[in-house]
Amino acid sequence: MSLPNQLTVLRIILSPVFVFLLFSESALLRWISFAVFIVASLTDWYDGYIARKFGIVTKWGKFLDPLADKILISAGFISFCTMGYIAEWMVVTVIVRDIIITILRSYGIYKGKPIATSTFAKVKTFSQVILLYLIYGYFIYTDLLKMHGYQWIFNSDSALHFFNIAMLFVTIVTVATGFLYMFYNRSCIKEMKRDICRFFVPSNT
Repeated sequence: MSLPNQLTVLRIILSPVFVFLLFSESALLRWISFAVFIVASLTDWYDGYIARKFGIVTKWGKFLDPLADKILISAGFISFCTMGYIAEWMVVTVIVRDIIITILRSYGIYKGKPIATSTFAKVKTFSQVILLYLIYGYFIYTDLLKMHGYQWIFNSDSALHFFNIAMLFVTIVTVATGFLYMFYNRSCIKEMKRDICRFFVPSNT
């Protein structure tokens, strides 16, 4: 396995690690979880950089890299959703979109027509990671305040309102990129529909 793909796999492995640490009763481990998340998110940039610089871009890497991003980001959104930082419906929308696009990507690889990540999708991923950085930073900030007895400011309405407005923007961009993928790969979708119909309604000939 090439180094870029190893970094991608590392990103997947670190996803449950940072979630486990995030929900720890130890404040230190919760703060370490932020460092783990940062390292995991930075591997996304580094594996792509290495793959392009040394010309080791693979079909498997093109599929696995965005999948690793989705796993990492979904883990972050679900975690902070359960804590009440962002609305559930937006997290569900983002995850459903990711599942649909992953199915489409999987079918493209199956047919020997891998779907490349678009520039717009990269902007989407960047905005998602930045939002998670902000929420994580606020989480640690309020964690420190709680340790010193300032619980009155924890989960302030203004901060939660900002996070949900930002999450709404991220959700819109995420859904928009999903529609763009489906539009530009509509021939692949039609072919997939035909294969599904053939599977459930086999020909009598």
